[in-house]
This record gives sequence, structure tokens and C-alpha cells, in this order.
Amino acid sequence: MYRLMNRSHSHEGIRQACARGALVGLVLTFVALIGVFTAFATIYVVRGVLSLSQVLLALGPLLAGRAQKAGQRLSWREALAGGLSGVVAGTFVGLLALAVASVNMRAVLVNATPQLVRTLTFGLPLGLGVISLVGFGGLLGAAGAGWVHVPSRLRFSVALGLGTVVVLGALRQNGLAPVLAAVVLALVSGGAWLYKRQWQELQTSYELFRRRNESLLAVLRWPLALVFLLAVPYVLGTYGTSVLNLVGLYVLMGLGLNIVVGYAGLLDLGYVAFFTIGAYVTGLLTSPRSSLGVGLSFWAAWPAAMLAAMVAGVLLGIPVLRMRGDYLAIVTLGFGEIIRILVLSDSFKPILGGAQGIIEIPGPRLGGFQFVKPQHFYYLILLGCLLAVIVSRRLADSRVGRAWLAIREDEDVAEATGINIVKYKLLAFALGASFSGIGGAIFASWLHAIFPNSFTLLVSINILSLVIVGGLGSIPGVIMGALVLVGLPEVLRAFAEYRMLAFGALLVIMMLARPEGIWPAKRVREELRRG
Repeated sequence: MYRLMNRSHSHEGIRQACARGALVGLVLTFVALIGVFTAFATIYVVRGVLSLSQVLLALGPLLAGRAQKAGQRLSWREALAGGLSGVVAGTFVGLLALAVASVNMRAVLVNATPQLVRTLTFGLPLGLGVISLVGFGGLLGAAGAGWVHVPSRLRFSVALGLGTVVVLGALRQNGLAPVLAAVVLALVSGGAWLYKRQWQELQTSYELFRRRNESLLAVLRWPLALVFLLAVPYVLGTYGTSVLNLVGLYVLMGLGLNIVVGYAGLLDLGYVAFFTIGAYVTGLLTSPRSSLGVGLSFWAAWPAAMLAAMVAGVLLGIPVLRMRGDYLAIVTLGFGEIIRILVLSDSFKPILGGAQGIIEIPGPRLGGFQFVKPQHFYYLILLGCLLAVIVSRRLADSRVGRAWLAIREDEDVAEATGINIVKYKLLAFALGASFSGIGGAIFASWLHAIFPNSFTLLVSINILSLVIVGGLGSIPGVIMGALVLVGLPEVLRAFAEYRMLAFGALLVIMMLARPEGIWPAKRVREELRRG
């Protein structure tokens, strides 16, 4: 009887191992056929040694073989099951390489190319490459089974060190040199080991230091943060600062949309319209090639751009005052498309330039200093973001903010308690639009030209996505959402074409695992916990 039960248990373990390997193999096959491995093959983590696609290929069998129980001694059955899961996952990838090499599938699957085969087989001959995939898959699966049995302190240290090497190598052009990668791994893993070892003592010491120097820390916190922000462009260089500028623009617009969606609960899918208005007003007033030919400076034009966006926000808000939810989203979506079509149409081409847009938009000038480099515009964008953060913080705790909160929770009850729904809704639309207008003004001056294809629906979706992923009603959440959804795809340019796939997957994961967002507002977090 015992032997029968043991045999049945073994068969069940084999089936589960094969199922895990098959699931991971199917995921790797899907990822390969949408072109991720091919795109990431040119992004090196360790220069000339390890690419990002190879990291993803190795990660699959590791996850497939991962044992479910931690804290126990690794048994040979667990190691065998993990190895079997890795073999099955590697077999799926190997069969894909054989199929792509044998059959021309490019008429249906455009990414099924010889380059994909070379990437999956590590540049080896086809047969040897497939055997290597299966063999390495088994070894990595067994390693994944043993990973959870490694002491937690060592596991944390090694994982942090490897993750740091992967991130730094992917962000650095041509990856890290092998010696530098080894040094980074040793330093980060060693530091994490020591930190974890002394965690309780460090935590106690920090709490004691914070209590004794609470007033000093409160005084130094903001000056130190400001010094850090001012020094960032000199550390990142030209390209890194350009990426950070784009993130800053989305932070500025995200803070505006956060007022409309996060504070007042008004779903706006046409937010790009105010960004467009701010950019075109700036172009018309500053460019000598525009139809107006006014030739104002940036400092004279941006208040007009902000005011025009605010007026447009009020004009949008008036007809949609009684709309809620999906109906409001559809109307605002239509408003955004109307603005895009108007700036693109031939009817307004003599004024707005049509598809040719507006060119020769001058950058800001302070006395004899001309804003030219990305580092110069960084400080302008930082100034706009700081202004938006200050206004948002003051509004959140004010009578206006509490009125918006009441409208968001229940509009009928808010109106019954005496809150002027019309006034506060129009105020939310106007203030949210003003931040976007400022962003459009800076955007036009930064690029020195604007074109209609820069103001598509995707911009509105990006801004709404970063507000939701970051955390509705949260200022730090907007910043984190912009860094994750805007900064990372710009740094990893090869991933840019998969941005919508990443958006969809991230939104699904966030709604299931952390519906309140990455850095939610305290009130939202408490509401979800109570629910």
C-alpha cells in the first residue's frame, strides 16, 4: 500500500513538473514570436558575453523548476522534478527553433526569422543549439528547485547583485565590461549580505538617530533633495537627461490629470487636447514662421498657452457636467480627437500649418543665456513639476480638495450636502488643463517644432496609465508611474514597439496584485484595505 501511494505521489509530481515546464515553454514561445528575443539580442548585459535575451531565456527554466516549499533540505525528487520542468521548457524553445529553421512561416509570423533561430541557439549549429537548450534547461530547472532552499540572507544578496548587474548592463551602452560586472556583483551582494546581517541593529540605530535629530532631518530633507535634483543632469549626460526631460513632461501632465481623475473622479480620455493647445499657442506666438508672426518670447507666450488650455478645459467641462463614467470618457475622447483633426485639417492649414506643423520655434532666453541643451530644459521642466507638486499638495488638503473627494465618492450625496458640483467640476477641468498647457509650451520650445502626429490618443492613454499604475490621487505615485511607463521604454528603446503589450500586462498585474497602485495615496490604500 505504501509503495502504491508513493508511486502515485511520484506520478503526480512528474505531471506537475511537466505542466510547469510546458506553461513556461509556451510563454517563451510567445515572447519569441512577438520579437522580444530578437530585439534584446543586441542589448548586452555583460559586453560580448551575456545579452538580455539570454537572461530571459535562462529565467524561464529557473522559474519553471522553482520548488514550492522553502526552508527544507533539497531532496533528489525535487531536483529531478525541477530538472524535468527545465527540460520541458527548453524542449518547447528547441522545437520552435527547429520549426522556424525548417518551415518558412514569415507570411504569418513575421518574427520567425533566421535571426531568431541564431538567437535561440546561441549562434551554434542547429542540432547542437537545440541540444544545448534542452541540457541547459534541465540544469537551470534543477538550480531553480534548489534556489528556495538556499538561506534567505544569501538568496537575497545574490538576487540583488544579479539584478543590479542586469539593470546596469541593460541601461549602459554595450553593457558592462566583464571585470566591472564581477566587481558590481561582488560589491552589491557583499553589501546586501552585511546589511541583511545587521538589519535589526541598523534599524534600531536609525530609529534612535531619527528621534534624536528629527528637527535637523526635517530642515535638511528638502535642501538635500533639491541639491540632488539639480545635480542629476551632470550625472546622466545628454541622452539620460533627454529621457528624464520626457519623463518630467509626463509627470507635469500626469499631475494635471491626477487632479481630474484622482481627486475629482472624472475620467478624461482627451487630455492630450490641452497639451496640443498649449504647444500650438506657444508656436503661434513665438515662431517667426507662424501665421501670426507675433514673435513673442517664451516667457510671454507660456501664460497665454496656460490660459488657452484652461479656457478649453472650462469649455469641455460645461457640456459634460452631468455625465459620469463611460459616457464622460467617450465625450472627452471625442474632444481630443476633434482637436487633433482640426490641427491636421486643410481648412486651418493657413493658420496652424496642417500636416507641416509649425517650425522654427525659439527656445527660452534669460538675458543673454539661450536654452539649447537638454540640460537647460531639464531645469525648466523641473520648475514646472515643482510648481505642479506644490499646487497639487495645497489643493489636496484644502476645502477644494475635500469637495473633489466628496464628488468622487458620491456626486449625489455631495450635491445634497451643499457642494456646488458645477463650480468644482469646472475648476478641476481648468486646473488640470493648465498643467497640460504648460507642458505643451515647454514641449514646443524644447523641440523647436510641432507636428500633429505628436498629439495622438496614445499620449492620453499613456498619461492615464501612469496615473492608474502609480496610484490614483498620489503625487509620488504619478512620478513613479512616469518613471516606469515612460522612462524605462525610452531607456530600453528596443522594447518601445512592445509598449502597448507592456501597458496591458502591467495594468492587469497591477489590478490583480496591487489595485491601489505602486505608491497609492493614504486614503485610497485605507479604503481598499477596508473593502
